[in-house]
Amino acid sequence: MDAQQITSFVVSTHQVFSTMLSLAVTAGKPYTCCAVPKFENEVSGIIGMSGDMQGMVVLSFPTSTAKNVIRAFTGMDMEPSSPDFADAVGELVNMISGAAKAKFEGKNVSISCPSVVIGKGHKVQQPSDAVCITIPFECPAGAFSVEVAIKSAKSAANPANSNQHGAAAKAA
Repeated sequence: MDAQQITSFVVSTHQVFSTMLSLAVTAGKPYTCCAVPKFENEVSGIIGMSGDMQGMVVLSFPTSTAKNVIRAFTGMDMEPSSPDFADAVGELVNMISGAAKAKFEGKNVSISCPSVVIGKGHKVQQPSDAVCITIPFECPAGAFSVEVAIKSAKSAANPANSNQHGAAAKAA
């Protein structure tokens, strides 16, 4: 993962929180996920990425921050036990990931449907073959993070082999 990709997630988070929640966010210094987290995450929206870039993105909040963010997003107070609460968290990670992937110029990237995990002390295990970067954020609703663990996909076929397969297909 390069600095431009990390910047894509920082910019996308700023855009989504500013536009959809009317909340200004301040990004902290990104760090590798193996470092000790600065706060405990109790609500996580998770989305997978596939194609030229593979891995996952996790939007994580302490419960109090998640409740404040969802209130700013929906205009309503919601408890984490509400299905609408999970839907709202999923939509936020979807918007951030979608906006970031749009900045991956020349890359064919798809994102999955989001999943949401709610519960004290949970941990989202990132792919072991991708470097995970945590981007901490602060906003009036509280602290949260965006964790990004993506890597460039290896070419599925060697160009020389592609020509051989093409020739074999024509001969058949």
